[in-house]
Amino acid sequence: MFSEARYVPQVVKTRRPLVFWAISATFVTLLVSLIIVAPLAEAVGQMDLADGIYRAFAPFCHQLPERSYFIDEHKFAVCSRCTGIYFGFAFTLLLYPLVRSLRNAAFPARYWLLLATLPLAIDFSLTFFGIWENTHTSRLLTGVLLGGTAVFYVMPGIIDLSFKTRRRTPATEPPRATFTLVSPESIASAPSDYRPKNVQKV
Repeated sequence: MFSEARYVPQVVKTRRPLVFWAISATFVTLLVSLIIVAPLAEAVGQMDLADGIYRAFAPFCHQLPERSYFIDEHKFAVCSRCTGIYFGFAFTLLLYPLVRSLRNAAFPARYWLLLATLPLAIDFSLTFFGIWENTHTSRLLTGVLLGGTAVFYVMPGIIDLSFKTRRRTPATEPPRATFTLVSPESIASAPSDYRPKNVQKV
């Protein structure tokens, strides 16, 4: 007989995927907002705050002024393409429950991600080889497309994690078999059914 394994189906009524989505959406929204907070902080003289944000994003973006958006002559924390990726990801993540069920942990086919990357690659390559010069708009839109598509490959993993971290309860845990080791001396001294019975003399 096989013991019943504890399995959490994807259609189970649980709030854990919703909680994980809410935490992820909040974190990403706060992170993306820093892109605009940096120039605003610099504009009002909060140089330490602005410098800290610029330094935090520096490993992930070249931050070239000629490829960045500005607020009151102060540039965003990342370039226009990265701005599109970050904002596209955050916006799509906020709308995710309206587009797809939070109980669906299936990943889309990989070619959709490749197709979303293709316009960005073309936009970059044409400029790199001197065929034409891309613009803030082309960099922003291709970034938005890639960032928005990436959500559909990140969020299913988060949903799957929400099911796997579901705690076991003692009432639903399958019983475990226990084994006890017996010494040879105990086996030898144990009574046997084959021991000859006492015969009464007549």
